Amino acid sequence: MTDDQTKTNDGQRFDRLPATAEERKVAGRATRKEILDWWQERFGIEPETFEGHSFWEKGKGKIWILRGDLDSPVRIEALGMTFLRTRQRHWKPTTNAAQRLGGLANKNVLELDEEQANRFVRGEDQELDWEGDWGYLIVSHEIAGGREPLGVGLYLHGELQSLVPKGRQRDL
Repeated sequence: MTDDQTKTNDGQRFDRLPATAEERKVAGRATRKEILDWWQERFGIEPETFEGHSFWEKGKGKIWILRGDLDSPVRIEALGMTFLRTRQRHWKPTTNAAQRLGGLANKNVLELDEEQANRFVRGEDQELDWEGDWGYLIVSHEIAGGREPLGVGLYLHGELQSLVPKGRQRDL
């Protein structure tokens, strides 16, 4: 693969994210440091959580996480777990990432009561009072004495929008 080919996004190829901005070859591509900083600033999840993991971009702004590492680039259909959407005004964690890592979050976690949680997993938007930051939140509910992350919500102007994908919505 030529150096020019690795300087562009390709929806058929995974490219490992550069560690820092100084190593960036593709304009606009997130770096490992930016991702670790974002998770820490937004949700309070420490960078050490991601030791032993590599981050990959496929297409434009679709970030995947993989335990371990591979040579880059990689031409396969899927790699690890979808993790984060970048290259938009506000970065958005995936439902998978929220459910796997949300238990470690100590910031921007909105805990819902049973009725609210049921509405959320059905995909319904709802008006709620929230004193925290607006934007993408990890939404959780207490189950069996512990906080269980349900997914990602978008909180704006007093409304929580459920971002549970249609195929994962449930009527409990």
